[in-house]
Amino acid sequence: MGRRHKGRQLDGVFLLDKPQGLSSNGVLQYVKRLYGAAKAGHTGALDPLATGMLPLTFGEATKFSQFLLEADKRYLTTAKLGIRTDSSDAEGKVVEEQPIGEHVNKTLIEQFLLSHFTGEIEQVPSMFSALKYKGQPLYKLARKGEKIAVKPRKVTILNIQLLDYRPEVGELDLDIRCTKGTYIRSIVEDLGLLLGCGAHVSALRRLESGPYQADMMITVEQLEKIVSAVQIDEGDDQQAAIEVLKYQQLDALLLPAYSPVEHFPKVILNEAQKLALFQGKPVELQASEIELNTPLVRIHIAETDQFVGIGEINSQHVLSSKRLLNTSTEA
Repeated sequence: MGRRHKGRQLDGVFLLDKPQGLSSNGVLQYVKRLYGAAKAGHTGALDPLATGMLPLTFGEATKFSQFLLEADKRYLTTAKLGIRTDSSDAEGKVVEEQPIGEHVNKTLIEQFLLSHFTGEIEQVPSMFSALKYKGQPLYKLARKGEKIAVKPRKVTILNIQLLDYRPEVGELDLDIRCTKGTYIRSIVEDLGLLLGCGAHVSALRRLESGPYQADMMITVEQLEKIVSAVQIDEGDDQQAAIEVLKYQQLDALLLPAYSPVEHFPKVILNEAQKLALFQGKPVELQASEIELNTPLVRIHIAETDQFVGIGEINSQHVLSSKRLLNTSTEA
């Protein structure tokens, strides 16, 4: 018998607006406790310095985390020119200071953005990143003073825009849309080197992750307000009812477990087809039932419209399971 998780069994996605100064795992554990959830995870860590979109997955939704990890992202960042740090952000140790030359202006910055940071580029991840070397995160090795030759990686900058340049304070703001694995700190570091004065990230905010937009996020303060509004004194005979009310309000904030794959085409199965799929058997579909631009589909059951997982359809219109939910009542 497998290990059972303590806590409530709930499934869904919570879009947290991560506050500055907290680690992604730290704030995940805090929200998990507020929800009383048995199982939770996040889908792509943000540095303590960074704020914004941190999708948290509960229960069965964790099975689809990889699609958010692999999704495109959008960031707003502020770069401070004239100062380089060892971590390429404001939390690092200053390693070099240089004056910002008079040649640095909005036109030059935009030229460099277009010529060096548009489309597919190569970048070397910071030693202060969470990438692992022999099982150890690079940032832990960096804090010990160790240096590792980090291999460049290819990423794609889908769009990069200079929003503002403030020469009087040596700051600029960028709006960046990019593929997974892009290091904004590396972009700012490299841009500073091109400008001849150095630069580091002084602020970073993730606005979008995959299908999720900035206006969908919820702050820790909003969560705490809900919880505090329904709390009463310990020992009150209404405590159980209040607990139910609190969780009802919190659960109403969750997106469906299938929201990370909501853009997949939807295939509806009858009960017999569902049974076959859960027994590991392929299910043949009528060509007229399928409108595909991707082999991956999300699977729902007729009548109830219950989401049960994702599958893959081959060229012969045969559906096989790829990742199914645990539909047991004893999950």
